[in-house]
Amino acid sequence: MASSLAVLAVLTVRDRFNDLDMWWHLRTGQVIWTTHKIPTTDLFSYTTNHHAWVPHEWLSQVMIYGAYRADGYTGLMVWFCVFAAALLVAGYALCCLYSGNAKIGFLGAILLWFFSTIGLAVRPQVVGYLLLILELLLVHLGHTRNPRWFYGLPFLFLVWVNCHASFMFGLIVLGVYVFCSFYDFQAGSLVADSWSQVQRRTLTLASILSVVVIFLNPVGVSQVLYPLNTMLRQHLVVSQIDEWKPLLLSDPRGFAVLGILAFIGIYVIVQRPAKLFLDEVILLAMGTWLALSHERMVFVFGILAAPVLSRLLSVSWDGYDAETDRPAPNAVFILIALFAMFLAFPNKKNLAEQVEKGNPAKAVDYIKTHHLSGNMINTFNEGGYLIWALPEHPVFIDGRADVYEWTGVMAEFGRWATLQSDPNGLLDKYDVSFCLLDHDSPMAHVLPLLPNWKEVYSDKSSVIFVRSTPTSPSTYTE
Repeated sequence: MASSLAVLAVLTVRDRFNDLDMWWHLRTGQVIWTTHKIPTTDLFSYTTNHHAWVPHEWLSQVMIYGAYRADGYTGLMVWFCVFAAALLVAGYALCCLYSGNAKIGFLGAILLWFFSTIGLAVRPQVVGYLLLILELLLVHLGHTRNPRWFYGLPFLFLVWVNCHASFMFGLIVLGVYVFCSFYDFQAGSLVADSWSQVQRRTLTLASILSVVVIFLNPVGVSQVLYPLNTMLRQHLVVSQIDEWKPLLLSDPRGFAVLGILAFIGIYVIVQRPAKLFLDEVILLAMGTWLALSHERMVFVFGILAAPVLSRLLSVSWDGYDAETDRPAPNAVFILIALFAMFLAFPNKKNLAEQVEKGNPAKAVDYIKTHHLSGNMINTFNEGGYLIWALPEHPVFIDGRADVYEWTGVMAEFGRWATLQSDPNGLLDKYDVSFCLLDHDSPMAHVLPLLPNWKEVYSDKSSVIFVRSTPTSPSTYTE
């Protein structure tokens, strides 16, 4: 079952190699790898004036670049497949242990896979969500087997705080478990079982240590507070970027969220004495609120809902019996799974085609061969690729939306790109020499109408405009 989940992971991600944010993560990892320094200011844009930047994913970025350095695009895809498979297999282990039924646990892992498809990409968030599953595993093992498992939590958070900002949610999850460990009651189907004194004391100590170690990061308090800054101060990020927008109920995942919640509610009413634990209800409520508020957070809902659903359904299918194991057929199946993963793994040509299809690669070639110079305006989605493929030209904007919102560049660019401001205002303020835009963007239809601008390149996805009359020594040469 675990090997079949690994096959599913490879089949899922084989066509997801090119992600808009992958490129600036890759470039940041390269900077850290080659300079042995973690940047705390913006290095890639000319519009932010080296504004302070929080490197909250630096360790994941180093791992991503390390994979690329090992074998280029193929190394990156191996990294992607390994982490995607580890996420599903770890989720399967969690559902198995939590439900006590290996067969139902597999269904829980499939549920996790369904919700994970919203965010599987070569990005640090995959590492963060894997660590969330490992946290739930450690808490479960500490509660049901030996409290010493809790001491693994501080080490996990030491890694987590330097990999992804989701560590803050992990701390909230710990707080929920500590809070619920004090209660002992039953109200209908809602149950709280008080933990033993040793369990409670050990978990509390491990939680305190986990809070302490998150300050062991390159920028200290700023990195610890970064997740709160995202939710409370980055209003444009959470309102304008698609993955931060609310989950639509017309989306299959939105329908599935409501369906799972309805099923759980009906099941505990009809199948008495089925019960829900207090910590499960609180975590499900948190996961539901996050998923409905932000589309990308449906991934978190899947991680929290899968073990609960597995536990409720554990009695509906006979459990695993080790005495009926057949090692030889198992080994054959695992070998078949390994062969299937080998066949499904994309070759170098396929990876290169994915990159070229999803990015302005030909437009970048034009810029290089025609020696365009001076300041450039680019679209938000293309900025990450330009950071990697065109490092000699600092970008105007890219997927690091936080630093652009802090500096006001994001709001400024948004008004310009949607024709809510004088097009010449931004072009003149930043002394722009050429623009690389999406072929169908509103501004691509406006620039040809402006004096001193002409189209010099166009393909199915991109178009390049240059000033026809130089305004300063920094303008283009062709």
